[in-house]
Amino acid sequence: MEKILIVDDSVVQATQLKTIIDDEYDIVIAQTAKDGLRLVSEADFSLILLDVVMPGMDGFTLLKKLQEEVITQSIPVILITSLSGVADEQRGLILGAVDYITKPFEPLIVKARVNTHIKLYRYRRQIEQQSMTDQLTGIANRHRYEQYSVTKWNEAIRLQVPFSICMFDIDRFKVYNDTFGHPAGDKVIASVAQTAASYLRRSTDFLARYGGEEFVALILGDSSQQIFGHLKKIRQAVENLHIPQEPSVAEWVTVSVGGVTVVPDKESAYDFYLKIADTMLYDAKKSGRNRVVWADERLKQLWEKR
Repeated sequence: MEKILIVDDSVVQATQLKTIIDDEYDIVIAQTAKDGLRLVSEADFSLILLDVVMPGMDGFTLLKKLQEEVITQSIPVILITSLSGVADEQRGLILGAVDYITKPFEPLIVKARVNTHIKLYRYRRQIEQQSMTDQLTGIANRHRYEQYSVTKWNEAIRLQVPFSICMFDIDRFKVYNDTFGHPAGDKVIASVAQTAASYLRRSTDFLARYGGEEFVALILGDSSQQIFGHLKKIRQAVENLHIPQEPSVAEWVTVSVGGVTVVPDKESAYDFYLKIADTMLYDAKKSGRNRVVWADERLKQLWEKR
């Protein structure tokens, strides 16, 4: 069920709105703009019904804040207000509202407009999902990764929890392609992606195709030792697929894995730690491939002995 947030300092008006639409949607009410801002950072909403005139932070200010944040700027906002001037309506639309309903509101109009914008949101989300998915593997693509990494990095800073960046690379993939052909190579890429994804199913796990035969995973909350052990299992699971490799280089197709775990703060730079993860991957390949090399919270290397 789609979730809708109503932000209105009037309990009576918020309850009236809720009564009109709560037979089709999951409704959450916030009585201040501050509470509304907090709630949208904690849950996924498909629509916000926002009162303009509120004490403290008004609806226009909250709308501006929502539009400034990557995580909330795509949520459609309908302004609910007693202000009927053209200038007020224009201001709301310029700030990013998708619609404007004046009080006293007509229930049928409210319901119709809410349903319309929920349908539009669903359609846009479906299109966005398709554009963010790698067609070969079914996991996230590079573009989705670049958006997600910013959001989750900032979340880790706010929550002060460990953040892990992991790089996977299929070993000697060019040799495999040259030997078995590109269609077979595509199947290998898809198989490795599906295997890794089967181990990264939590809401705090994220996996994307970084490019070619390389993948990136972002994991929130686990220590370096936990991540190190988990990724060794993924590496072994790929080897256990027993996909034959060119015999002169290896028996089976394998992956090398490198990464880093950090508890970031506001002074930390994501790109710096991404380079460390890439360096760990390089060390894993240089030291014999088919292994995991990790940098822990103190940037001390953890090596999987092979």
